Amino acid sequence: MQELKEASSQDQLKRNRWEEITLQKSLGRQPERTSKFQTVSLANIARLYDPTDVADVSFDRDISFPGEFPYTRGIHATGYRGKLWTMRQFAGFGTPEETNARFKYLLKEGQTGLSVAYDLPALMGYDADSSLSEGEVGKCGVAVSSLADMEALFEGIPLDQVTVSQTINAPASVFLAMYLVVAEKQNADWKKISGTLQNDILKEYIAQKEWIYPIRSAMKLVIDTFEFCTNHVPRYNPISVSGYHIREAGATALQELAFTLRDGIEYVDWGMRAGLDLERFVPRISFFFNAHNDFFEEIAKYRAARRIWARVMRDQFGAVNERVMQMRFHTQTAGVSLTVQQPLNNIVRVAIQALAGVLGGTQSLHTDAYDEALALPTDRAALIALRTQQIIAEETGVANTADPLGGSYFVEALTTEMEQGALDYFDRIDAMGGMVEAVEKGFPQREVQDSAYQYQKALERGEQTIVGVNKYAMADELQEVPILVIDENVRNHQVERLERTRAQRDNSAVERTLDAVRKAAQRGDNTMPATIDAVREYATLGEICSALRDVYGIYEEPAI
Repeated sequence: MQELKEASSQDQLKRNRWEEITLQKSLGRQPERTSKFQTVSLANIARLYDPTDVADVSFDRDISFPGEFPYTRGIHATGYRGKLWTMRQFAGFGTPEETNARFKYLLKEGQTGLSVAYDLPALMGYDADSSLSEGEVGKCGVAVSSLADMEALFEGIPLDQVTVSQTINAPASVFLAMYLVVAEKQNADWKKISGTLQNDILKEYIAQKEWIYPIRSAMKLVIDTFEFCTNHVPRYNPISVSGYHIREAGATALQELAFTLRDGIEYVDWGMRAGLDLERFVPRISFFFNAHNDFFEEIAKYRAARRIWARVMRDQFGAVNERVMQMRFHTQTAGVSLTVQQPLNNIVRVAIQALAGVLGGTQSLHTDAYDEALALPTDRAALIALRTQQIIAEETGVANTADPLGGSYFVEALTTEMEQGALDYFDRIDAMGGMVEAVEKGFPQREVQDSAYQYQKALERGEQTIVGVNKYAMADELQEVPILVIDENVRNHQVERLERTRAQRDNSAVERTLDAVRKAAQRGDNTMPATIDAVREYATLGEICSALRDVYGIYEEPAI
Protein backbone atom coordinates (compact mmCIF):
# COMPACT_ATOMS: atom_id res chain seq x y z
CA MET A 1 0.00 0.00 0.00
CA GLN A 2 2.84 2.38 0.86
CA GLU A 3 4.42 1.64 -2.53
CA LEU A 4 1.15 2.55 -4.28
CA LYS A 5 0.94 5.85 -2.39
CA GLU A 6 4.51 6.69 -3.34
CA ALA A 7 3.88 5.80 -6.99
CA SER A 8 0.75 7.98 -7.01
CA SER A 9 2.67 10.87 -5.50
CA GLN A 10 5.38 10.50 -8.14
CA ASP A 11 2.74 10.47 -10.90
CA GLN A 12 1.25 13.71 -9.54
CA LEU A 13 4.69 15.37 -9.49
CA LYS A 14 5.23 14.34 -13.10
CA ARG A 15 1.83 15.73 -14.03
CA ASN A 16 2.60 19.02 -12.28
CA ARG A 17 5.91 19.32 -14.14
CA TRP A 18 4.21 18.69 -17.50
CA GLU A 19 1.55 21.33 -16.80
CA GLU A 20 4.06 23.95 -15.67
CA ILE A 21 6.55 23.51 -18.49
CA THR A 22 5.37 21.64 -21.59
CA LEU A 23 1.70 22.61 -21.42
CA GLN A 24 2.30 26.29 -20.71
CA LYS A 25 4.70 26.57 -23.64
CA SER A 26 2.15 24.98 -25.94
CA LEU A 27 -0.72 27.20 -24.74
CA GLY A 28 1.47 30.24 -25.20
CA ARG A 29 1.99 29.35 -28.84
CA GLN A 30 -1.53 28.09 -29.59
CA PRO A 31 -4.54 28.56 -27.26
CA GLU A 32 -7.11 25.79 -27.17
CA ARG A 33 -10.07 25.96 -29.53
CA THR A 34 -12.63 26.57 -26.79
CA SER A 35 -12.73 27.15 -23.06
CA LYS A 36 -14.49 23.84 -22.36
CA PHE A 37 -14.77 20.49 -24.06
CA GLN A 38 -17.85 18.37 -23.51
CA THR A 39 -19.34 15.09 -24.63
CA VAL A 40 -22.65 14.96 -26.49
CA SER A 41 -24.16 14.44 -23.02
CA LEU A 42 -22.65 17.80 -21.95
CA ALA A 43 -20.22 16.09 -19.55
CA ASN A 44 -16.91 17.91 -19.19
CA ILE A 45 -13.80 16.25 -20.60
CA ALA A 46 -10.38 16.96 -19.12
CA ARG A 47 -7.42 18.08 -21.22
CA LEU A 48 -5.44 14.93 -20.44
CA TYR A 49 -5.87 11.61 -18.65
CA ASP A 50 -2.92 9.91 -17.00
CA PRO A 51 -2.17 7.55 -14.08
CA THR A 52 -3.44 10.14 -11.57
CA ASP A 53 -6.95 9.80 -12.99
CA VAL A 54 -7.05 6.07 -12.34
CA ALA A 55 -5.13 6.02 -9.08
CA ASP A 56 -8.17 4.63 -7.24
CA VAL A 57 -8.91 2.03 -9.93
CA SER A 58 -7.76 -1.47 -9.06
CA PHE A 59 -7.07 -3.87 -11.91
CA ASP A 60 -8.13 -6.90 -9.88
CA ARG A 61 -11.23 -5.27 -8.36
CA ASP A 62 -12.48 -3.04 -11.19
CA ILE A 63 -11.04 -4.20 -14.52
CA SER A 64 -9.74 -7.78 -14.39
CA PHE A 65 -9.57 -10.08 -17.43
CA PRO A 66 -12.20 -10.69 -20.11
CA GLY A 67 -14.65 -13.36 -19.00
CA GLU A 68 -13.93 -12.76 -15.31
CA PHE A 69 -15.82 -10.78 -12.64
CA PRO A 70 -16.76 -7.91 -12.81
CA TYR A 71 -16.78 -8.43 -16.61
CA THR A 72 -15.72 -4.85 -17.35
CA ARG A 73 -13.70 -6.17 -20.28
CA GLY A 74 -16.45 -8.41 -21.63
CA ILE A 75 -18.26 -11.62 -20.74
CA HIS A 76 -16.23 -13.81 -23.12
CA ALA A 77 -12.56 -14.56 -22.47
CA THR A 78 -11.75 -14.45 -26.20
CA GLY A 79 -13.85 -11.41 -27.12
CA TYR A 80 -14.92 -11.78 -30.76
CA ARG A 81 -12.12 -14.19 -31.64
CA GLY A 82 -14.47 -17.13 -31.07
CA LYS A 83 -17.71 -15.66 -32.40
CA LEU A 84 -18.62 -12.30 -33.88
CA TRP A 85 -21.60 -10.32 -32.62
CA THR A 86 -25.00 -11.14 -34.14
CA MET A 87 -25.77 -8.80 -37.03
CA ARG A 88 -29.45 -8.21 -36.34
CA GLN A 89 -30.93 -5.56 -38.62
CA PHE A 90 -34.25 -4.08 -37.42
CA ALA A 91 -36.79 -4.41 -40.24
CA GLY A 92 -40.52 -4.16 -40.77
CA PHE A 93 -42.88 -2.21 -43.01
CA GLY A 94 -46.14 -2.53 -44.87
CA THR A 95 -47.68 -5.99 -45.06
CA PRO A 96 -46.28 -9.17 -43.50
CA GLU A 97 -45.50 -10.44 -47.00
CA GLU A 98 -43.38 -7.35 -47.80
CA THR A 99 -41.46 -7.62 -44.54
CA ASN A 100 -40.98 -11.36 -45.07
CA ALA A 101 -39.31 -10.56 -48.38
CA ARG A 102 -37.01 -8.02 -46.67
CA PHE A 103 -36.08 -10.61 -44.03
CA LYS A 104 -35.12 -13.15 -46.67
CA TYR A 105 -33.14 -10.54 -48.61
CA LEU A 106 -31.12 -9.56 -45.54
CA LEU A 107 -30.50 -13.19 -44.54
CA LYS A 108 -29.27 -13.91 -48.06
CA GLU A 109 -26.84 -10.99 -47.79
CA GLY A 110 -25.26 -12.27 -44.56
CA GLN A 111 -27.46 -11.01 -41.72
CA THR A 112 -27.29 -13.45 -38.83
CA GLY A 113 -30.45 -12.65 -36.85
CA LEU A 114 -33.87 -11.08 -37.42
CA SER A 115 -35.42 -8.12 -35.61
CA VAL A 116 -39.07 -7.16 -36.17
CA ALA A 117 -40.36 -3.60 -36.23
CA TYR A 118 -44.14 -3.49 -35.70
CA ASP A 119 -46.39 -0.62 -36.73
CA LEU A 120 -47.96 1.86 -34.33
CA PRO A 121 -51.40 0.19 -34.13
CA ALA A 122 -49.70 -3.07 -33.15
CA LEU A 123 -47.56 -1.30 -30.53
CA MET A 124 -50.73 0.16 -29.01
CA GLY A 125 -52.73 -3.08 -29.14
CA TYR A 126 -55.13 -2.15 -31.96
CA ASP A 127 -56.16 -4.14 -35.02
CA ALA A 128 -55.65 -2.74 -38.50
CA ASP A 129 -59.38 -2.11 -38.93
CA SER A 130 -59.71 -0.02 -35.77
CA SER A 131 -60.71 3.60 -36.33
CA LEU A 132 -57.69 4.52 -34.19
CA SER A 133 -55.38 2.78 -36.70
CA GLU A 134 -56.27 4.90 -39.71
CA GLY A 135 -53.28 6.47 -41.38
CA GLU A 136 -50.78 4.35 -39.42
CA VAL A 137 -51.15 0.80 -40.70
CA GLY A 138 -47.77 -0.51 -41.88
CA LYS A 139 -46.21 2.95 -41.77
CA CYS A 140 -43.53 2.66 -39.06
CA GLY A 141 -43.31 -1.12 -39.06
CA VAL A 142 -45.10 -4.25 -40.21
CA ALA A 143 -48.84 -4.57 -39.62
CA VAL A 144 -49.77 -7.62 -37.52
CA SER A 145 -53.25 -8.10 -36.07
CA SER A 146 -53.63 -11.86 -35.71
CA LEU A 147 -51.94 -15.24 -36.01
CA ALA A 148 -52.75 -15.20 -39.74
CA ASP A 149 -50.49 -12.14 -40.15
CA MET A 150 -47.75 -13.75 -38.04
CA GLU A 151 -47.87 -16.87 -40.17
CA ALA A 152 -47.35 -14.77 -43.29
CA LEU A 153 -44.55 -12.79 -41.62
CA PHE A 154 -42.47 -15.91 -40.96
CA GLU A 155 -43.50 -18.01 -43.96
CA GLY A 156 -40.47 -19.99 -45.13
CA ILE A 157 -38.36 -18.90 -42.15
CA PRO A 158 -37.84 -21.81 -39.71
CA LEU A 159 -38.00 -20.38 -36.21
CA ASP A 160 -35.87 -23.17 -34.76
CA GLN A 161 -32.98 -22.12 -37.02
CA VAL A 162 -32.91 -18.33 -36.62
CA THR A 163 -33.11 -16.03 -33.60
CA VAL A 164 -35.76 -13.32 -33.80
CA SER A 165 -36.02 -10.15 -31.73
CA GLN A 166 -39.45 -8.53 -31.45
CA THR A 167 -39.75 -4.85 -30.61
CA ILE A 168 -43.09 -4.84 -28.82
CA ASN A 169 -43.95 -3.78 -25.28
CA ALA A 170 -47.46 -3.16 -23.95
CA PRO A 171 -48.98 -6.12 -25.88
CA ALA A 172 -45.74 -8.16 -25.72
CA SER A 173 -47.34 -11.21 -24.15
CA VAL A 174 -49.76 -11.47 -27.09
CA PHE A 175 -46.92 -11.31 -29.62
CA LEU A 176 -44.95 -13.91 -27.68
CA ALA A 177 -48.03 -16.13 -27.86
CA MET A 178 -48.32 -15.58 -31.63
CA TYR A 179 -44.63 -16.36 -32.12
CA LEU A 180 -44.87 -19.58 -30.11
CA VAL A 181 -47.96 -20.76 -31.97
CA VAL A 182 -46.26 -20.13 -35.34
CA ALA A 183 -43.28 -22.15 -34.07
CA GLU A 184 -45.71 -24.85 -32.95
CA LYS A 185 -47.27 -24.95 -36.41
CA GLN A 186 -43.77 -25.34 -37.87
CA ASN A 187 -43.26 -28.34 -35.54
CA ALA A 188 -40.46 -26.48 -33.75
CA ASP A 189 -39.66 -27.53 -30.20
CA TRP A 190 -40.34 -24.61 -27.82
CA LYS A 191 -37.44 -25.76 -25.65
CA LYS A 192 -35.05 -25.26 -28.55
CA ILE A 193 -36.19 -21.98 -30.08
CA SER A 194 -34.41 -18.78 -29.08
CA GLY A 195 -34.99 -15.08 -29.56
CA THR A 196 -35.83 -11.95 -27.62
CA LEU A 197 -39.00 -10.09 -26.72
CA GLN A 198 -38.49 -6.42 -25.90
CA ASN A 199 -41.29 -6.40 -23.30
CA ASP A 200 -39.78 -3.47 -21.32
CA ILE A 201 -42.82 -1.60 -20.10
CA LEU A 202 -41.00 0.66 -17.63
CA LYS A 203 -39.17 2.49 -20.40
CA GLU A 204 -42.52 3.11 -22.10
CA TYR A 205 -43.71 5.18 -19.15
CA ILE A 206 -40.32 6.92 -19.00
CA ALA A 207 -39.71 7.68 -22.66
CA GLN A 208 -41.52 5.98 -25.53
CA LYS A 209 -45.07 6.55 -24.25
CA GLU A 210 -46.65 3.53 -25.95
CA TRP A 211 -48.56 1.96 -23.08
CA ILE A 212 -51.96 0.39 -22.55
CA TYR A 213 -52.45 -0.69 -18.92
CA PRO A 214 -51.59 0.88 -15.54
CA ILE A 215 -47.98 0.33 -14.47
CA ARG A 216 -48.46 -2.39 -11.87
CA SER A 217 -50.80 -4.46 -14.05
CA ALA A 218 -48.37 -4.12 -16.95
CA MET A 219 -45.53 -5.29 -14.70
CA LYS A 220 -47.61 -8.36 -13.81
CA LEU A 221 -47.85 -9.24 -17.52
CA VAL A 222 -44.06 -8.95 -17.84
CA ILE A 223 -43.53 -11.31 -14.90
CA ASP A 224 -46.05 -13.73 -16.47
CA THR A 225 -43.78 -13.98 -19.53
CA PHE A 226 -40.73 -14.51 -17.29
CA GLU A 227 -42.40 -17.41 -15.50
CA PHE A 228 -43.80 -18.98 -18.67
CA CYS A 229 -40.54 -18.80 -20.62
CA THR A 230 -38.51 -20.13 -17.69
CA ASN A 231 -40.74 -23.21 -17.57
CA HIS A 232 -41.57 -23.76 -21.24
CA VAL A 233 -39.19 -21.77 -23.50
CA PRO A 234 -35.92 -21.85 -21.55
CA ARG A 235 -33.65 -20.57 -24.34
CA TYR A 236 -35.82 -17.52 -25.06
CA ASN A 237 -35.15 -14.04 -23.62
CA PRO A 238 -38.53 -12.73 -22.38
CA ILE A 239 -37.25 -9.16 -21.99
CA SER A 240 -34.76 -6.74 -23.49
CA VAL A 241 -34.40 -3.93 -20.96
CA SER A 242 -34.12 -0.97 -23.27
CA GLY A 243 -32.14 2.16 -22.67
CA TYR A 244 -32.22 2.89 -26.37
CA HIS A 245 -35.56 4.70 -26.30
CA ILE A 246 -34.67 6.58 -23.12
CA ARG A 247 -31.60 7.96 -24.92
CA GLU A 248 -33.60 8.77 -28.05
CA ALA A 249 -35.97 10.84 -25.89
CA GLY A 250 -33.09 13.10 -24.85
CA ALA A 251 -31.37 11.36 -21.94
CA THR A 252 -27.64 11.64 -21.40
CA ALA A 253 -25.43 8.57 -21.66
CA LEU A 254 -25.32 8.43 -17.86
CA GLN A 255 -29.10 8.63 -17.53
CA GLU A 256 -29.51 5.93 -20.16
CA LEU A 257 -27.12 3.73 -18.19
CA ALA A 258 -28.64 4.43 -14.78
CA PHE A 259 -32.33 4.20 -15.69
CA THR A 260 -31.85 1.10 -17.83
CA LEU A 261 -29.95 -0.82 -15.17
CA ARG A 262 -32.34 0.30 -12.43
CA ASP A 263 -35.24 -0.89 -14.61
CA GLY A 264 -33.46 -4.24 -14.90
CA ILE A 265 -33.02 -4.42 -11.14
CA GLU A 266 -36.73 -3.68 -10.70
CA TYR A 267 -37.66 -6.57 -12.98
CA VAL A 268 -35.37 -8.91 -11.02
CA ASP A 269 -36.92 -7.73 -7.76
CA TRP A 270 -40.47 -8.29 -9.04
CA GLY A 271 -39.49 -11.71 -10.37
CA MET A 272 -38.00 -12.72 -7.02
CA ARG A 273 -41.11 -11.54 -5.17
CA ALA A 274 -43.19 -13.69 -7.54
CA GLY A 275 -41.18 -16.72 -6.42
CA LEU A 276 -39.02 -17.16 -9.52
CA ASP A 277 -35.60 -18.78 -9.26
CA LEU A 278 -32.85 -16.16 -9.66
CA GLU A 279 -30.51 -18.58 -11.40
CA ARG A 280 -33.15 -19.67 -13.90
CA PHE A 281 -34.77 -16.40 -15.01
CA VAL A 282 -32.10 -13.71 -14.66
CA PRO A 283 -29.69 -15.19 -17.26
CA ARG A 284 -32.48 -14.68 -19.81
CA ILE A 285 -32.79 -10.95 -19.08
CA SER A 286 -31.05 -9.11 -21.92
CA PHE A 287 -30.37 -5.40 -22.40
CA PHE A 288 -30.54 -2.94 -25.30
CA PHE A 289 -28.39 0.19 -25.49
CA ASN A 290 -27.99 3.16 -27.79
CA ALA A 291 -24.73 3.92 -29.61
CA HIS A 292 -24.49 7.69 -29.95
CA ASN A 293 -21.90 9.99 -31.49
CA ASP A 294 -19.49 10.51 -28.59
CA PHE A 295 -17.20 7.56 -29.21
CA PHE A 296 -15.43 7.10 -25.88
CA GLU A 297 -18.43 8.03 -23.75
CA GLU A 298 -20.39 5.19 -25.35
CA ILE A 299 -17.60 2.64 -24.86
CA ALA A 300 -17.26 3.62 -21.20
CA LYS A 301 -21.04 3.28 -20.78
CA TYR A 302 -21.05 -0.33 -21.96
CA ARG A 303 -18.09 -1.28 -19.79
CA ALA A 304 -19.65 0.36 -16.72
CA ALA A 305 -22.95 -1.41 -17.42
CA ARG A 306 -21.36 -4.85 -17.20
CA ARG A 307 -19.48 -3.95 -14.04
CA ILE A 308 -22.51 -2.50 -12.25
CA TRP A 309 -24.81 -5.38 -13.20
CA ALA A 310 -22.30 -7.98 -12.00
CA ARG A 311 -21.81 -6.27 -8.66
CA VAL A 312 -25.51 -5.69 -8.03
CA MET A 313 -26.42 -9.28 -8.88
CA ARG A 314 -23.70 -10.57 -6.54
CA ASP A 315 -23.94 -8.10 -3.68
CA GLN A 316 -27.66 -7.26 -3.65
CA PHE A 317 -29.23 -10.50 -4.85
CA GLY A 318 -26.59 -12.97 -3.69
CA ALA A 319 -25.85 -14.46 -7.12
CA VAL A 320 -23.04 -16.98 -7.33
CA ASN A 321 -23.70 -18.30 -10.85
CA GLU A 322 -21.64 -16.33 -13.39
CA ARG A 323 -24.50 -16.46 -15.93
CA VAL A 324 -26.61 -14.39 -13.53
CA MET A 325 -23.86 -11.79 -13.22
CA GLN A 326 -22.93 -11.56 -16.91
CA MET A 327 -24.80 -8.81 -18.74
CA ARG A 328 -25.64 -9.49 -22.39
CA PHE A 329 -26.81 -6.62 -24.57
CA HIS A 330 -27.84 -5.55 -28.04
CA THR A 331 -26.83 -2.19 -29.48
CA GLN A 332 -28.48 0.03 -32.07
CA THR A 333 -26.94 3.12 -33.57
CA ALA A 334 -28.63 6.40 -32.67
CA GLY A 335 -31.62 7.14 -34.87
CA VAL A 336 -31.99 10.53 -33.22
CA SER A 337 -28.53 11.52 -34.50
CA LEU A 338 -29.48 11.05 -38.16
CA THR A 339 -30.20 14.17 -40.18
CA VAL A 340 -32.44 15.03 -43.10
CA GLN A 341 -29.79 17.53 -44.20
CA GLN A 342 -26.92 15.93 -46.14
CA PRO A 343 -28.28 12.44 -45.41
CA LEU A 344 -25.26 10.59 -46.82
CA ASN A 345 -23.32 11.93 -43.82
CA ASN A 346 -25.42 9.48 -41.79
CA ILE A 347 -23.40 6.58 -43.23
CA VAL A 348 -20.33 7.97 -41.47
CA ARG A 349 -22.20 8.60 -38.22
CA VAL A 350 -23.55 5.05 -38.19
CA ALA A 351 -20.12 3.52 -38.85
CA ILE A 352 -18.55 5.40 -35.93
CA GLN A 353 -21.42 4.56 -33.59
CA ALA A 354 -21.31 0.88 -34.60
CA LEU A 355 -17.57 0.79 -33.98
CA ALA A 356 -18.17 2.09 -30.45
CA GLY A 357 -20.68 -0.70 -29.86
CA VAL A 358 -18.16 -3.30 -31.02
CA LEU A 359 -15.29 -1.87 -28.96
CA GLY A 360 -17.70 -1.81 -26.01
CA GLY A 361 -18.32 -5.55 -26.41
CA THR A 362 -21.91 -5.77 -27.65
CA GLN A 363 -23.45 -9.21 -28.30
CA SER A 364 -25.58 -8.06 -31.22
CA LEU A 365 -25.84 -4.93 -33.33
CA HIS A 366 -28.24 -3.04 -35.57
CA THR A 367 -26.89 -0.32 -37.82
CA ASP A 368 -29.34 2.35 -38.94
CA ALA A 369 -29.82 3.07 -42.62
CA TYR A 370 -28.75 6.51 -43.82
CA ASP A 371 -32.27 7.38 -45.07
CA GLU A 372 -34.10 6.73 -41.78
CA ALA A 373 -34.49 10.43 -41.00
CA LEU A 374 -36.65 10.57 -44.13
CA ALA A 375 -38.56 7.28 -44.12
CA LEU A 376 -38.25 3.58 -43.45
CA PRO A 377 -35.14 2.25 -45.20
CA THR A 378 -35.05 1.14 -48.79
CA ASP A 379 -33.42 -2.16 -49.74
CA ARG A 380 -30.26 -0.33 -50.86
CA ALA A 381 -29.96 1.72 -47.67
CA ALA A 382 -30.56 -1.37 -45.50
CA LEU A 383 -27.84 -3.23 -47.40
CA ILE A 384 -25.32 -0.41 -46.85
CA ALA A 385 -26.14 -0.52 -43.13
CA LEU A 386 -25.50 -4.27 -43.03
CA ARG A 387 -22.29 -3.92 -45.05
CA THR A 388 -21.09 -1.37 -42.46
CA GLN A 389 -21.15 -4.08 -39.81
CA GLN A 390 -19.47 -6.57 -42.11
CA ILE A 391 -16.64 -4.15 -42.91
CA ILE A 392 -16.06 -3.50 -39.20
CA ALA A 393 -15.98 -7.26 -38.58
CA GLU A 394 -13.90 -8.32 -41.55
CA GLU A 395 -11.63 -5.40 -42.46
CA THR A 396 -10.75 -3.20 -39.49
CA GLY A 397 -9.02 -5.68 -37.19
CA VAL A 398 -10.91 -4.45 -34.12
CA ALA A 399 -12.31 -7.93 -33.47
CA ASN A 400 -8.88 -9.54 -33.31
CA THR A 401 -8.25 -8.95 -29.60
CA ALA A 402 -10.50 -8.76 -26.55
CA ASP A 403 -11.27 -5.26 -25.22
CA PRO A 404 -8.50 -3.43 -27.12
CA LEU A 405 -9.12 -0.17 -25.20
CA GLY A 406 -8.81 -1.78 -21.78
CA GLY A 407 -6.22 0.05 -19.69
CA SER A 408 -6.63 3.37 -21.48
CA TYR A 409 -6.43 6.09 -18.82
CA PHE A 410 -9.26 7.98 -20.52
CA VAL A 411 -11.55 4.97 -20.98
CA GLU A 412 -10.96 3.58 -17.49
CA ALA A 413 -11.53 6.98 -15.87
CA LEU A 414 -14.75 7.50 -17.85
CA THR A 415 -15.92 3.99 -16.97
CA THR A 416 -15.47 4.69 -13.28
CA GLU A 417 -17.23 8.06 -13.55
CA MET A 418 -20.15 6.38 -15.31
CA GLU A 419 -20.36 3.72 -12.62
CA GLN A 420 -20.39 6.23 -9.78
CA GLY A 421 -22.92 8.47 -11.50
CA ALA A 422 -25.27 5.52 -12.06
CA LEU A 423 -24.97 4.43 -8.43
CA ASP A 424 -25.86 7.96 -7.33
CA TYR A 425 -29.05 7.73 -9.40
CA PHE A 426 -29.77 4.32 -7.84
CA ASP A 427 -29.63 5.90 -4.39
CA ARG A 428 -32.15 8.58 -5.38
CA ILE A 429 -34.51 6.02 -6.94
CA ASP A 430 -34.22 3.62 -4.00
CA ALA A 431 -35.10 6.47 -1.64
CA MET A 432 -38.40 6.80 -3.52
CA GLY A 433 -39.18 3.12 -2.99
CA GLY A 434 -37.98 1.71 -6.32
CA MET A 435 -38.30 2.30 -10.04
CA VAL A 436 -42.06 1.78 -10.26
CA GLU A 437 -42.58 4.40 -7.55
CA ALA A 438 -40.05 6.75 -9.21
CA VAL A 439 -41.91 6.48 -12.53
CA GLU A 440 -45.23 7.08 -10.78
CA LYS A 441 -43.71 10.24 -9.30
CA GLY A 442 -42.42 11.30 -12.74
CA PHE A 443 -38.77 11.41 -11.65
CA PRO A 444 -36.98 9.79 -14.61
CA GLN A 445 -39.36 11.52 -17.02
CA ARG A 446 -38.40 14.94 -15.67
CA GLU A 447 -34.69 14.11 -15.73
CA VAL A 448 -34.86 13.13 -19.40
CA GLN A 449 -36.91 16.20 -20.33
CA ASP A 450 -34.44 18.50 -18.60
CA SER A 451 -31.48 16.88 -20.38
CA ALA A 452 -33.15 17.15 -23.77
CA TYR A 453 -33.80 20.84 -23.11
CA GLN A 454 -30.21 21.51 -22.03
CA TYR A 455 -28.83 19.79 -25.15
CA GLN A 456 -31.12 21.79 -27.44
CA LYS A 457 -29.97 25.03 -25.82
CA ALA A 458 -26.31 24.00 -26.23
CA LEU A 459 -27.00 23.25 -29.89
CA GLU A 460 -28.61 26.64 -30.43
CA ARG A 461 -25.66 28.37 -28.74
CA GLY A 462 -23.26 26.53 -31.04
CA GLU A 463 -21.62 24.67 -28.16
CA GLN A 464 -22.61 21.37 -29.77
CA THR A 465 -22.20 20.75 -33.48
CA ILE A 466 -24.25 18.75 -35.96
CA VAL A 467 -22.42 18.77 -39.28
CA GLY A 468 -24.72 19.91 -42.07
CA VAL A 469 -27.23 21.41 -39.64
CA ASN A 470 -25.67 24.15 -37.51
CA LYS A 471 -22.24 23.97 -39.14
CA TYR A 472 -21.16 23.31 -42.73
CA ALA A 473 -24.76 23.67 -43.87
CA MET A 474 -25.41 23.81 -47.63
CA ALA A 475 -27.97 26.11 -49.17
CA ASP A 476 -28.44 23.82 -52.17
CA GLU A 477 -28.08 20.12 -51.51
CA LEU A 478 -27.71 18.29 -54.79
CA GLN A 479 -28.40 14.68 -53.87
CA GLU A 480 -31.89 13.26 -54.00
CA VAL A 481 -32.51 10.25 -51.80
CA PRO A 482 -35.13 7.74 -52.97
CA ILE A 483 -37.41 6.83 -50.09
CA LEU A 484 -39.75 3.98 -49.26
CA VAL A 485 -43.40 5.04 -49.45
CA ILE A 486 -46.17 3.07 -47.72
CA ASP A 487 -49.59 3.79 -49.19
CA GLU A 488 -53.09 3.13 -47.86
CA ASN A 489 -53.40 -0.09 -49.87
CA VAL A 490 -51.57 -1.75 -47.01
CA ARG A 491 -54.50 -1.06 -44.69
CA ASN A 492 -56.95 -2.40 -47.27
CA HIS A 493 -54.88 -5.58 -47.60
CA GLN A 494 -54.73 -6.07 -43.84
CA VAL A 495 -58.42 -5.35 -43.28
CA GLU A 496 -59.35 -7.91 -45.96
CA ARG A 497 -57.24 -10.58 -44.21
CA LEU A 498 -58.83 -9.69 -40.87
CA GLU A 499 -62.30 -10.08 -42.38
CA ARG A 500 -61.37 -13.49 -43.84
CA THR A 501 -59.88 -14.59 -40.54
CA ARG A 502 -62.98 -13.62 -38.58
CA ALA A 503 -65.23 -15.32 -41.13
CA GLN A 504 -63.28 -18.60 -41.14
CA ARG A 505 -62.52 -19.04 -37.41
CA ASP A 506 -64.73 -20.59 -34.74
CA ASN A 507 -66.10 -17.42 -33.16
CA SER A 508 -67.69 -19.23 -30.22
CA ALA A 509 -64.26 -20.70 -29.39
CA VAL A 510 -62.77 -17.22 -29.67
CA GLU A 511 -65.26 -15.82 -27.16
CA ARG A 512 -64.60 -18.71 -24.81
CA THR A 513 -60.84 -18.17 -24.88
CA LEU A 514 -61.18 -14.39 -24.48
CA ASP A 515 -63.30 -14.96 -21.41
CA ALA A 516 -60.55 -17.26 -20.09
CA VAL A 517 -58.04 -14.42 -20.57
CA ARG A 518 -60.27 -12.09 -18.51
CA LYS A 519 -60.68 -14.66 -15.74
CA ALA A 520 -56.95 -15.37 -15.57
CA ALA A 521 -56.28 -11.65 -15.19
CA GLN A 522 -59.00 -11.26 -12.56
CA ARG A 523 -57.65 -14.17 -10.49
CA GLY A 524 -54.05 -13.01 -10.77
CA ASP A 525 -53.09 -16.21 -12.58
CA ASN A 526 -50.38 -16.36 -15.22
CA THR A 527 -52.13 -15.01 -18.33
CA MET A 528 -49.84 -16.68 -20.89
CA PRO A 529 -51.64 -20.06 -21.21
CA ALA A 530 -55.00 -18.39 -21.78
CA THR A 531 -53.45 -15.91 -24.23
CA ILE A 532 -51.86 -18.75 -26.22
CA ASP A 533 -55.20 -20.56 -26.39
CA ALA A 534 -56.87 -17.39 -27.68
CA VAL A 535 -54.18 -16.93 -30.32
CA ARG A 536 -54.59 -20.55 -31.47
CA GLU A 537 -58.26 -19.78 -32.14
CA TYR A 538 -57.23 -16.69 -34.17
CA ALA A 539 -58.47 -14.15 -31.64
CA THR A 540 -57.00 -10.84 -32.77
CA LEU A 541 -54.51 -8.60 -31.04
CA GLY A 542 -57.17 -5.96 -30.47
CA GLU A 543 -59.62 -8.48 -29.00
CA ILE A 544 -57.10 -9.92 -26.53
CA CYS A 545 -55.88 -6.48 -25.45
CA SER A 546 -59.48 -5.35 -25.03
CA ALA A 547 -60.16 -8.36 -22.77
CA LEU A 548 -57.23 -7.33 -20.58
CA ARG A 549 -58.37 -3.68 -20.58
CA ASP A 550 -61.71 -4.89 -19.21
CA VAL A 551 -59.83 -6.10 -16.11
CA TYR A 552 -56.84 -3.78 -15.79
CA GLY A 553 -58.18 -0.51 -17.20
CA ILE A 554 -55.92 1.94 -19.04
CA TYR A 555 -53.03 4.14 -17.96
CA GLU A 556 -53.29 7.91 -17.98
CA GLU A 557 -50.05 9.81 -17.53
CA PRO A 558 -50.09 12.31 -14.68
CA ALA A 559 -48.91 15.86 -15.22
CA ILE A 560 -45.19 16.05 -14.65
